[in-house]
Amino acid sequence: MPEDIRSQGDAQRIAVLTADGRLEPAVQEFLASSFHTTLLNAADQVLALLQEVPLKAVIVDLDDHDDSGDQRLRLVEELHRADPSLVLIGLARSRNKNLRNGAAKVGMDKLFVAPVDFREVQTSLARILEERRVEIETSLLQEEAARGYSFCDLIGGCQAMRLVYEAISRVAKGNATVMIRGESGTGKELAARAIVASSPRCDGPWVGVNCAALPESLIESELFGHEKGSFTGAHESRPGQIELAHGGTLFLDEIGALDLALQSKLLRVLELHMVQRIGAKVPKKIDFRLIAATNEDLEAAVQAGRFREDLYYRIHVVPIFLPPLREREGDVALLVDHFLRFYCRANNVGLKRMDPDALEILEDYSWPGNVRELENVVQRLVLMAPGEVIAAKHLPQQILYASTAKQESLLIPEDGISFDEEISRIEVAYLEAALRRTEGRKAEAARLLRIDPQKMKYLCRKYGIAVKN
Repeated sequence: MPEDIRSQGDAQRIAVLTADGRLEPAVQEFLASSFHTTLLNAADQVLALLQEVPLKAVIVDLDDHDDSGDQRLRLVEELHRADPSLVLIGLARSRNKNLRNGAAKVGMDKLFVAPVDFREVQTSLARILEERRVEIETSLLQEEAARGYSFCDLIGGCQAMRLVYEAISRVAKGNATVMIRGESGTGKELAARAIVASSPRCDGPWVGVNCAALPESLIESELFGHEKGSFTGAHESRPGQIELAHGGTLFLDEIGALDLALQSKLLRVLELHMVQRIGAKVPKKIDFRLIAATNEDLEAAVQAGRFREDLYYRIHVVPIFLPPLREREGDVALLVDHFLRFYCRANNVGLKRMDPDALEILEDYSWPGNVRELENVVQRLVLMAPGEVIAAKHLPQQILYASTAKQESLLIPEDGISFDEEISRIEVAYLEAALRRTEGRKAEAARLLRIDPQKMKYLCRKYGIAVKN
């Protein structure tokens, strides 16, 4: 039967499983003096006790009737599954390597091999319990923060993103066509998926098509499907992506890439909610919701005659604008923390953190590639930066060069740089920028840079920049 050998009011409750009565004096002296300790002699008693009271730790004597310790290891594994926050410590008289490896695999936090110093067990248990407490509290705080700064898979707490979340919540319940606008890498597909996840169509099919990624020769068949023999290579009938979206949602990314002929066919589908495969004689009625996305200026495309005005008004029913990352104050830190946790876990490496100086540089960067660029940078840092702390010296050089943070030492790696090469790189950057501004006219570029025209010509020859005179 379970035996409480010491109870200390608010002391943390632990259990010790052993059939060896010789261990009881040491357990009494070193463990029961600090913890509310329950002594058990059968494996089923541990699981039963765990159901009744909130245990913080279980110490398991692995040397039961099965000399290999396999039965007790299976118990440890079951305890870990039942409560992943439970601290699990093993005691063993065998120095068998397989036993040590098995203990680690089943989630044991620490294994002590005889002769066991219970004073050390007491110290280690207290330390691990404190570490576990901090981990749990940190995790709860982060989950609470994430709930306030996220929506489905979108991460961000700035005012602009809160307006996006509000718009998604409002539009999700209906069936209106949504147009998601934003620069490349801002998360337009994530926003589309958030709409679907919050809508009555959440259990229906999701069909996503990147209109810019499909060759012109295939995109019509891909969207509308075809019948067998309708063109060379059509060896069997195939439904198109629009047809596959029946009962669900069709997401057309980069819709501005469609040519005018396909725009006309898409307009008809949207008007009638019917699709006709290539080579088919009868159209099919399709129930779907359209969510479109683009990083183009569709209004300019309409004015230029590259996008049908009637289709523009058909798809631009509810526009949602995703802000670029450079305009999302405070969100870089949230995204960095999210991506660090995701990619550390995905790559099975210990959790890394960003040094404050490095984070300041990341927040100062303009992020032309937006969230996608930031995600790629963090993923690379998780894999390539040694140690637990990612410092400024680990950041990509282009981010350090672009940063306006006044920390000159951060621009110089530990092994130094070639001063002449860096100055040459800066000179080339200014020359090319001035020449682009003046459409390649050296004399005007020289005035812009406030240098002599002859020096301008010399520098262009020096760096091999061939432009107009």
